[in-house]
Amino acid sequence: MGDTMLKVFLVEDEYVVRESIKNNIEWNDYGFEFCGEAGDGEVALSLIRKELPDIVITDIKMPFMDGLTLSKLIKEEQPSIEIILLTGYEEFSYAQEALHIGVARYLSKPISGEALTSELTELGTKIQQKREEQSIREKYKKEMEERTVQEKQEFFDSIVTGGKNAAALLEEARNLSLDLSAVYYNILLLKVWSDRHDMEEYSQTVVSMEKRIRSMAEEKKVLLFDRHLEGKALIFKADSEEEMKSLMEEFIQKLQAMFAENRHIHYFGGVGKTVMHISEIPESFASAGKGFAHRYLGEKDCFLYDNDNKQVDSLSLSEINPKQMAHERVTEFLRRGDGMEVNFFVEEFVNGLGENALHSSMFRQYITMDTYLAVIDFMENELGVSREVLDTMTLDVTVTSTEESAVAFMKDIISNALALREDMSKNRYHDVVRDAISYIENHYSEEEFSLNELASYVNFSPNHLSAVFRQQTGQPFIKYLTDYRINKAKELLRCTGKKSSEIAILVGYKDAHYFSYAFKKAQGMTPTQYRGSSKEGEK
Repeated sequence: MGDTMLKVFLVEDEYVVRESIKNNIEWNDYGFEFCGEAGDGEVALSLIRKELPDIVITDIKMPFMDGLTLSKLIKEEQPSIEIILLTGYEEFSYAQEALHIGVARYLSKPISGEALTSELTELGTKIQQKREEQSIREKYKKEMEERTVQEKQEFFDSIVTGGKNAAALLEEARNLSLDLSAVYYNILLLKVWSDRHDMEEYSQTVVSMEKRIRSMAEEKKVLLFDRHLEGKALIFKADSEEEMKSLMEEFIQKLQAMFAENRHIHYFGGVGKTVMHISEIPESFASAGKGFAHRYLGEKDCFLYDNDNKQVDSLSLSEINPKQMAHERVTEFLRRGDGMEVNFFVEEFVNGLGENALHSSMFRQYITMDTYLAVIDFMENELGVSREVLDTMTLDVTVTSTEESAVAFMKDIISNALALREDMSKNRYHDVVRDAISYIENHYSEEEFSLNELASYVNFSPNHLSAVFRQQTGQPFIKYLTDYRINKAKELLRCTGKKSSEIAILVGYKDAHYFSYAFKKAQGMTPTQYRGSSKEGEK
């Protein structure tokens, strides 16, 4: 029945009967642990809540609380507990009600120790099988999580861009097993990196912290979304503004305490404004995005809140070199920024130059020209764009005629450079993904093989590699790995006489039951059925 002892609790008001059942069965020999007893239903219920047995054996007729009432309460609170009902009464109505409640067995007293152990063994086998099946389903679901990450990212994008009504979003959320319903919402955008690594490189400490952040989010029922190179997005939910404030303060304090454990870890967070409706979440995202854009403007190791000017250093023209400011900040954004963030970045960059900075036509020309030169320099020296292409990019002096046109030009030229960067990166990533696939082919038979191991090998962060791998192959890493393993298994099933359990180990599954489950999920039939069908096809 497996290695785990199943716990049995006995409820019987007749002391002699209770002692007889308790002492006449060698519980451990049959794989059971006798974990407690009670003489009536009321006492039993409190003990059962504490012990959480796997099986309850209870008499049907007892003082204070009868066995049927006890069974009903147990099943309401702990549906997985199996119940054996003992009675000296043969009335059909009892049996009918017992079955309706969900009682597993209905046995007449007196019952011999041999008959009871037979029932217990059969029931124990059923429990172990159900547990194994549940464990297999959960393991497969966990393995397939990377697919869900992409679906969740797309769902997050649809939330924050607007356009879909609340009913449609709630339905999509349910399909992804997400609870989006609440009265108030707020968004936190978060990026974590190590100063010992490039933001896109692999860091074991960052990977470990991301796991802890995920656990914190699950504990507080905060929805967490991976945004690959852009970090994480968290949607907080609450039933009042006070609850929201308290929740976010506590969460951010825990994050800061965690980051403080490692001096080489850096972080940056943009906190949005609290909104009341799902349709207003884009407003919260926009305000969080403005704060989040400051990570390209020299800010780090802090959280910037919506409209919180106290936490953002004011950049006075008398205190900075605007040429250096434009070149450094624009170049940093061109290296790491995302197309969706261009508006936030340019607006916050311009705001940081001073309230009236762009009123001056001379300064408008200066900062626009310097942004233009920063883009050209980035494209030539970091992207390797040819001079012929660059010569076609001209700066028309009319774009600086108004503040609005100058800002629009800066947004446009930065967006174009990012689009070119993305196109060129696809080609550069081709070699990385080729190395990753080669590594998969050499290590797929190792059961513990994971995205983290592969990311460490190619020196990419797991999020970055996940995005690149999907971009290049059209599949999430785990789907690619699973398909590769299953295809290898199919070859072995067709071309060898090896047992299914042997093949499971050869393709990276130590658990033959799990291999069979994964194979059936992928092929619609068990390995044995597949072998039979392939042989039929050969005839």
